[in-house]
Amino acid sequence: MSDTAKTRGGGLLDRIERIGNALPDPVVIFLILIAALAAASVVTSATGWSAVHPVSGEVMRTQSLLSEDNVARLLTDMARTLTAFPPLGLVLVVMLGAAVAERSGLFAALIGRSMQKAPAGALTPFVFLVALASHHASDAAYVVLIPLAAVAYAQAGRHPLLGVAVAYAGISGAFAGNLVPGQFDVLMLAITEAAARLVAPDYVMNPLGNWYFTAVLGLGLAPIAWWVADRVVEPRLGKWDGDGDVAALTTSVAETESQQKKGLGRAAIAALVVLGLFAALVFWPGYTPLIDESATGAERQTPFFRALIAGFFLLFLASGWAYGAATGVFRTHRDVVKAMAGGVTVMAPYVVVAFFAAHFIAMFQWSNIGPVLAVNGAAALTQTGLPAPALLGSLLGMSAVFDIVIGSASAKWSAMAPIVVPMLMLLGVSPEMTTAAYRMGDSIFNIVTPAASNFVLVLAMAQRWSKDFGIGSLIALMLPFSVCFGIFGFALVITWSAFGIPVGPGAPALWPLP
Repeated sequence: MSDTAKTRGGGLLDRIERIGNALPDPVVIFLILIAALAAASVVTSATGWSAVHPVSGEVMRTQSLLSEDNVARLLTDMARTLTAFPPLGLVLVVMLGAAVAERSGLFAALIGRSMQKAPAGALTPFVFLVALASHHASDAAYVVLIPLAAVAYAQAGRHPLLGVAVAYAGISGAFAGNLVPGQFDVLMLAITEAAARLVAPDYVMNPLGNWYFTAVLGLGLAPIAWWVADRVVEPRLGKWDGDGDVAALTTSVAETESQQKKGLGRAAIAALVVLGLFAALVFWPGYTPLIDESATGAERQTPFFRALIAGFFLLFLASGWAYGAATGVFRTHRDVVKAMAGGVTVMAPYVVVAFFAAHFIAMFQWSNIGPVLAVNGAAALTQTGLPAPALLGSLLGMSAVFDIVIGSASAKWSAMAPIVVPMLMLLGVSPEMTTAAYRMGDSIFNIVTPAASNFVLVLAMAQRWSKDFGIGSLIALMLPFSVCFGIFGFALVITWSAFGIPVGPGAPALWPLP
């Protein structure tokens, strides 16, 4: 890349970075939203803004958040409002188990050993799919997989920066794609469920409600990443003729190979025990607590879907504990408890944001602005004649723009979901399809924006192989992935909704209008 190109890339990134840094913390953003909501509730209540519920025929009116009842509710129910926030409990439960698996070294070992088995002829798709599967490992994926991918490419005689790019694209650029559901699916769909209940108070969200879409998206992005890496990015990088950190990194992996093999064997046994337990609770004759025998159709599996939260917790806890015990990381049960406590500590910033997000969503519900806005907005959109695919495409584009400057997907969705989910529900779009469109848009620019929390980390990793590799260089490296992923994701959302393909088990993309 020429010095001029680097300067242009750096200058553009500097402007984007300044805009992103000028934005306040998500906590402050929610405080601003709460203040604006309170003001809007006073104005709309005074003007008598209302709407007629399209199903029940009930006249819905907005309520002032400064009324005596609502002010009393805010102050007396503050603790209850936080604990009733659906994503909070779900995320903390799953994180307790995931923290054990991560801090035991299980996640790192799984990623590392997968990388060692990468076939030379299909290195790029293999690395990308491993990166896609590593979403459950949280930050461990960045710290472990990206350096190992660079080593794998260098050992194959290819530029290690290509390994950095492919792994980063799979971990972050394809974050909306996921072959196996995990804690992020639980988090996002829990936020969606809270928003859907503004219109349908009894709506139950399936934690696997996006699985079909995310699996197809992940598999579809793999060949695209392969083409972009080998045909677009690699020619620009040129031939690799150095050795960098190959020796040091491969030695550290080899030193732990024996321990990892023993630990992974124990972890596999523990995982099979947990999976067998859940299978027994579904299929054991005469004893099926995870099946609602009184229900019909997909509703029979509702207890099973609800139990997936506990399933993820037990799977991560058991396999992580078994791995840590076999490798010596966990010598007593106290070490496991410390790992769980460490996971909660990591979640502390999320809990802080969740406090304000919970109150924003609760106050949004108290004001009744959501249902009134959804009904009136749906009526206005219906008159435009735009089909559901066009509406979902618009949501995807809005999400992508927000992603450039606001890194937290859950924080953005917490603010957007109470508006867009009910509105699109009234236009015949399921909450699961709306969530899928949002998630696709939210992942497009993850790998090219400095607002992303791991952007600087990846830049530092790249500089181990090229000392003069700058911010503009990383953007230029990742931009082809970002553009191609965005085009494919947009087309997939439009096609999916146009044909009304189910988004997940028991989760249609569209449903008939009332």
